[in-house]
Amino acid sequence: MVIANRRHTDLFEWGQRSTPFTLSAEIQRRLLPASFTCEAAAFALSGWLEPAASVGGDTFDYSVARDLLHLSVTDAMGHGVASALTATLGVGSLRNTRRRGGGLVEQAEEANRAVAEHANVRGAYVTAVLGRIDLRTARCELLNAGHVPPLLVRDGRATPVELPANFPLGMFPDERYRSGEILLTPGDRLVVVTDGVRERNAADLDLPAALREIGHLHPREAVRALSDAVLATAGPALADDATLLIVDWYGGHGPRRSTAGADTARASAGTE
Repeated sequence: MVIANRRHTDLFEWGQRSTPFTLSAEIQRRLLPASFTCEAAAFALSGWLEPAASVGGDTFDYSVARDLLHLSVTDAMGHGVASALTATLGVGSLRNTRRRGGGLVEQAEEANRAVAEHANVRGAYVTAVLGRIDLRTARCELLNAGHVPPLLVRDGRATPVELPANFPLGMFPDERYRSGEILLTPGDRLVVVTDGVRERNAADLDLPAALREIGHLHPREAVRALSDAVLATAGPALADDATLLIVDWYGGHGPRRSTAGADTARASAGTE
């Protein structure tokens, strides 16, 4: 009800804000999906963005097609309004190509040209991890454009996903991009973060250990717990945005059991 009705009023936005937004934060907020959590029979995902005082241009996005899950995490260079505008170019181009049916490589190459040609800051670029999961086969295609490598948590162990190296989007307009592929198995957790989780004071956080500790949590609680861990390590005023996207893979694409939109059997213990 909130997601549907917030299109017609600012009341829900007012209720979520404890302090006034800057212009850059307002632009960044519009780039995020309306719902930060999505559940289906084969997967559950959730994202979270903990902004820096001077917004750092982070975004996350996802879209569910009939048999495909699309996802992205991006980080535009710099801070403030210029960074937010660069992020808008990148995310807008990725969505446009995705909605035309373009694959990950085509999305990356179109966004690369868009940022290179239209960014209002010389030398602007966007790092990104793009993903597409076939819900029928569990094949997960991933493309890393100069970003922090995604992590695969399997059997309690978090390991970086090895992918072909690519330049960030917007750095070289004629650059060609390459993607890689992994096969997901039930129980896998895919984690994508931005460098705000891995650099400066936040780098003191033992991310693999933190992921093990929250392994029992549903993605909607896991992203908040991990965000709290980043803030506890780096302090309340982050030097850079910290963005997280967690995807849990269950397998079994098809109908699901749900109550009020959620599968209570998959909820975190004690949170139903």
